[in-house]
Amino acid sequence: MYATIETLQLMTVSEEIASMIVQSDVADQYRASYIALNNDRTAQDIIQRFTKTKELYEDVQRFGKYHPDYKEIRKSMSEVKRELQLNETIAAFKQAEDAIQLLLDETSFLIAQSVSTSVKVPAGNPFFVNTGGGCSTGGCGTGGKCGCKTK
Repeated sequence: MYATIETLQLMTVSEEIASMIVQSDVADQYRASYIALNNDRTAQDIIQRFTKTKELYEDVQRFGKYHPDYKEIRKSMSEVKRELQLNETIAAFKQAEDAIQLLLDETSFLIAQSVSTSVKVPAGNPFFVNTGGGCSTGGCGTGGKCGCKTK
């Protein structure tokens, strides 16, 4: 690949965007919550118990209700999962993780849309998935009654 002036400019701009994301409040919050999560012994214990219980649960799932420990492991899985969800440090980390993921998804979506509206952007957020239907495409099925443009 040959380096052209245009390629070098694109690389410079992409590095600036990456730097802005790294220096953003969202990224700072993510890093702070990550450090807090790693330093919280209670949260780490819950995560370790969840991991062990998940392995047992996956083994039980192979046999379903015929496994001798089916009910006990399902119950313990529910308990540790609830404990995981109620821990404040883990919840804060999950929120920060979702926020940084949303920022990255929105950024890649905006970049893709600036190239072309038909560029598909892979993202975990269903808001960004181009399914080919919905009001923005005129495929909502109401014939334009909702205010969208019909094809």
